[in-house]
Amino acid sequence: MEVINNIALISINETLFIQLISFLIFLFIINRVMIRPLRRAMEERENYADQLQWEMKDAESEIVQVTRKIKQQEAEVIKDARLLSEELESSGKQEAEDIYKAARSEVEQKMQKAQAEVNVLIKKARQSVQSESEALSVDIMEKLLDRRLV
Repeated sequence: MEVINNIALISINETLFIQLISFLIFLFIINRVMIRPLRRAMEERENYADQLQWEMKDAESEIVQVTRKIKQQEAEVIKDARLLSEELESSGKQEAEDIYKAARSEVEQKMQKAQAEVNVLIKKARQSVQSESEALSVDIMEKLLDRRLV
């Protein structure tokens, strides 16, 4: 066995060229097998992420548009409800006023009828009081005069 006494780290001989060629072959294979597919996968992932970002921006703008439409419809519904409420309130007031007038006229009619009945009763009472007072006055005069009056 021969001991090679060489202190240099790299010796320039035929093994260096073989190692260089095998390293270049290794780089070519690694590039074909690993690096290109990894780059393709990274590009696809970046494209997918970009596409997702665009879709998110589109979705956000759509959400903003839908929110605006909803707010606009809500304002219209509130306006319509307010108008309907005012119409119902005015028709309710009118109906209450009509009911009040009808009740008032009915009360007035009943008061007039009651007044007429009271007047009839008063007239009858006056007639009966008058006839009784005439009879009583005749009795009193007969007793005072101690004789009969014709």
